Amino acid sequence: MKDLGTVIPVPAVTPGTAGPPCAYARLRAEAPVVKAQLPNGETGWLISGYEDARAAFADSRLERPLLSAWPPREGDDAPPPCLPTFLEMTGEHHERVRRTVLPLFGRRRLEFMGPRIRAMAEELIDAMVAGAQDGTADLVAAYVEPLPLRVLCETVGLPHEDRDRYLPHTLALLGASGLTMEEVLAALYALQDYASELISRKEQEDSPAAEGEGGEGGDYVRLLLAESRRPGSGLTRDDVVSFVVTMLMAGYKTNMQHTGNALLALLTHPGQLRRLRDEPAGIGTAVEELLRYVPLMNAINILVAKEDFTLHGQHIRAGDAVVPVPASANRDPRAFTDPDRLDLTRSPNAHVAFGHGPHTCTGGHLTRLQLATVIEVLLERLPGIELAVPADSIPWDESTPLRAPARLPVRW
Repeated sequence: MKDLGTVIPVPAVTPGTAGPPCAYARLRAEAPVVKAQLPNGETGWLISGYEDARAAFADSRLERPLLSAWPPREGDDAPPPCLPTFLEMTGEHHERVRRTVLPLFGRRRLEFMGPRIRAMAEELIDAMVAGAQDGTADLVAAYVEPLPLRVLCETVGLPHEDRDRYLPHTLALLGASGLTMEEVLAALYALQDYASELISRKEQEDSPAAEGEGGEGGDYVRLLLAESRRPGSGLTRDDVVSFVVTMLMAGYKTNMQHTGNALLALLTHPGQLRRLRDEPAGIGTAVEELLRYVPLMNAINILVAKEDFTLHGQHIRAGDAVVPVPASANRDPRAFTDPDRLDLTRSPNAHVAFGHGPHTCTGGHLTRLQLATVIEVLLERLPGIELAVPADSIPWDESTPLRAPARLPVRW
């Protein structure tokens, strides 16, 4: 291990895998808090262990900076302010908005959305089978890629026909480590402009459906706009804009890539896949293990210290970036027995795939529902599904920090 006074590169993911990088095992053991050079050239303290990462997400001394405010720039170089996403909101503002939004992702709402998501999944599988030649198809193009966008459009209220307007900006932000700050901010401002325009369109519609004014049938934007108009509501129009931007950034590409990786993990563990097919009641436990085992993030959780403090002998100063790494934390042997083994029956499973504390991912339960439905429908319709090519020949999309298979050729 290098001397702790030096700056190390962020561990790289092995090509052709989702990660986490193998180097994190050594960091967890020998340098659980270490300064690293981040992809944008800045430095930050990598936190690789489970307990430390979990604590960092909930630490009031750490806050997530605005995309337009980190790395900090002053004077004429300072970019115009942007609205905070839900991850970046702080204090009373965050608490107020979170209380309003949480019911949209609660049990009652998900019971309403469940049949709709299942219908979308079944439609895609039926179309894949109908269009297949010799009982083979690419699972990514036919199933993994289109479903998250359809779910996002159905839940949030995004017009599917607008996808060529908002998806390029969304994808640019998710690949931000390879962009200049100017390019990142241009994409963010464009998303905010699109969200504001979408909300204006909904506000100007002559006769919104009665359900959209508060009933379960309304999309999320309609429901939040109705709440923002309620006398005494603490929700503002800008908060609804922030919600749309947050959902675009967190609800599409990340879900798509994680789903592709999760299905690849299942297809390369055929014994566990058969057990899940034969015992479908275990889907909830299996989903939690897939969330732990397959990274949702590698090292893109930038927090900033508000004050000086010491952790594992390292002096972290106010203004320093701190980077808890869930993908590494979820493989910590001090928290999980045999952590590098996929075990679809693992329980308990207190992973940190969705973070921890006040900023735990609001949409985590929707992600769970979507992944469970993807697997259930696939195994019900195609119980004999298997890879049609060797796993090591599968091409990979490595354009964002979360790597995923670009194609998944399967047969049934």
